[in-house]
Amino acid sequence: MPPVRIRERKRVKKGTLKRLLKYLFQKHAFALTISFLCIAFNVFSNLSSSIFTNFITTAISESVHQGLNPFKDIYSVSAMGLTLETNITYLLIYLGVIYLLGIFASWIWNRTMAIVTQKFMNNLRIKMFNHMQDLPIKYFDVHPHGEIMSLYTNDIDTIRQFISQSLPTAVQGGLTVAFVLVTMLLNSIWMTLVVIFGAIAMLLNTMVIGGRSSRYFIKQQRALGIVEGNIEETINGLKVIKVFSHEEKSTQDFEVLNNQLKDNATEANKHGNITGPINGNIGNFIYVLTAVVGVMMYIIPQFNNLTLTYFGPIERSTFYGVIVSFLMMSRMFTNNVNNLSQQVIFMVMGMAGASRCFDLLDEQPEKDEGYVTLVHTKEVDGKLVETDERTRKFAWKHQHKDGTLTYVELKGDILMDHVDFGYVPGTIVLHDVSIYAHPGQKIAFVGATGAGKTTITNLINRFYDIADGKIRYDGININKIKKGDLRKSLGMVLQDTCLFTGTVMENIRYGRLDATDEEVYEAARIANAYDFITRLPEGFNTMISANGSNLSQGQRQLISIARAAVADAPCMILDEATSSIDTRTEKLVQEGTDKLMEGRTVFVIAHRLSTVQNSDCIMVLDHGRIIERGTHEQLIAEKGVYNQLYTGAFELE
Repeated sequence: MPPVRIRERKRVKKGTLKRLLKYLFQKHAFALTISFLCIAFNVFSNLSSSIFTNFITTAISESVHQGLNPFKDIYSVSAMGLTLETNITYLLIYLGVIYLLGIFASWIWNRTMAIVTQKFMNNLRIKMFNHMQDLPIKYFDVHPHGEIMSLYTNDIDTIRQFISQSLPTAVQGGLTVAFVLVTMLLNSIWMTLVVIFGAIAMLLNTMVIGGRSSRYFIKQQRALGIVEGNIEETINGLKVIKVFSHEEKSTQDFEVLNNQLKDNATEANKHGNITGPINGNIGNFIYVLTAVVGVMMYIIPQFNNLTLTYFGPIERSTFYGVIVSFLMMSRMFTNNVNNLSQQVIFMVMGMAGASRCFDLLDEQPEKDEGYVTLVHTKEVDGKLVETDERTRKFAWKHQHKDGTLTYVELKGDILMDHVDFGYVPGTIVLHDVSIYAHPGQKIAFVGATGAGKTTITNLINRFYDIADGKIRYDGININKIKKGDLRKSLGMVLQDTCLFTGTVMENIRYGRLDATDEEVYEAARIANAYDFITRLPEGFNTMISANGSNLSQGQRQLISIARAAVADAPCMILDEATSSIDTRTEKLVQEGTDKLMEGRTVFVIAHRLSTVQNSDCIMVLDHGRIIERGTHEQLIAEKGVYNQLYTGAFELE
């Protein structure tokens, strides 16, 4: 296996916010436009309270001064350069209607954003999952599975918080700040300058302290993925941990990773959580300072000339209403600036999560330049003819540059010609490997762990591309064959069985989804799995869960072999398929695999030499080199490494 190398990003990738918003608006532009319009109206309805407070306060003052009934009589009310013929009753009705419409607008945008958020998350998860299916195997070799899973849970959730909370709050806060600033300027320029001074102080605090928290939030997301990977690994290996009584060591390892997460999260929240309280206190100070300045402008003659608005000096008869409404607006202004600063935390977390998700989407998919495809054929007048019917006769459909088509019968002739390979560029693990597998032959690989046996079969599947040499399949360079078609021609049974949640029949049918029930039954018979399956509580409809935890290791392996049998591939790879099976079950499996191998080219990897004695060719590997090859009898006669392995004079490591 290749060495694990994990990249750690210290900063959010540049352009992440722009890219996230682009993805968001591509699918949901109309819904977002409606939401933002509703947010704007909601802001206006909230701002109306301070505007109408000015009118109402002035109306009370005017009615008392003129000796009128403030609730019944109609009289002129002036504020902010506007003059209305009205009374308090009408003003309250107007305000009530605006508030009701604001509540309705708030309901619409909250509901719409909830729908948009869930749809976006659904689409993003699907996009990531589909892209992940196209990534090469080496991506999963160097990225812990727990960290990948964290993308679909923690990182996606931070994006959800950004879209459903931070983005609407930012729009709402930004519009409120803009509208309130304009309104305050219309009321009093000098008192507005006091509030702006406080807002600048709040923004500086957010930039200094909030900026420090951002890098820790990125580290927190990274550490969270590592912790989840450790938990997944521990759960998978829990039996091993208990067998060797390594609970304490496992706990210590977890504590180290968890403490790293705690330290990063503590630093992130320590800086992030202090921003709000400091801004809140600045806002309180500005509120008091604004009130003091307003009162001084009203009662001290030397400051009267400072009572300036966009419309000119403020009339003393209306100045009390200006002060009251202005204090409400200043509170609204500073509160929204504070809310915006609080959202910086969630925006940073959302960008960190989005950056990690985009890293997955930016991974280069598995390249496939192949153009030769695998098709079903039948023989007509001595020639291969392509057919839509499912036959056991396959051919490679080769379309040439001149437009002509040729069909090469799939026989299973595989040639590896002087192949070099390394998982990491510059480090070769297979050296000058040459293999000749003729149709119907059984080729066996033996050797110590890490000798390169599984690597060879991975190269035949093109899970990895070779560094040098050639691999030909029925005379065709496998680089010309489409990877999907290449792998359809190769059935595979792995040492580590992988069963999915579902019935036994569904797991066997996974080898070929269009297989009939009878074909599934026949595959189970070939693998000698039919008898034990029929004895299960619900037979082929028995549910398998947790990777087959309700089955024995041997039973899981038999189902895996049945899955390969139903695929009915012309070539077969058995990667230590019987290593986890007892002697009695091994005999059953051996009989099944013998049937399975009839007429097929087969590659077998085995530690038990008894399972490869009937091979047409046995190859002994050592440190990525083929050191011996021949039949069982030939290798015994040579009295080399294989003979020592067979007689027990030398054991595989």
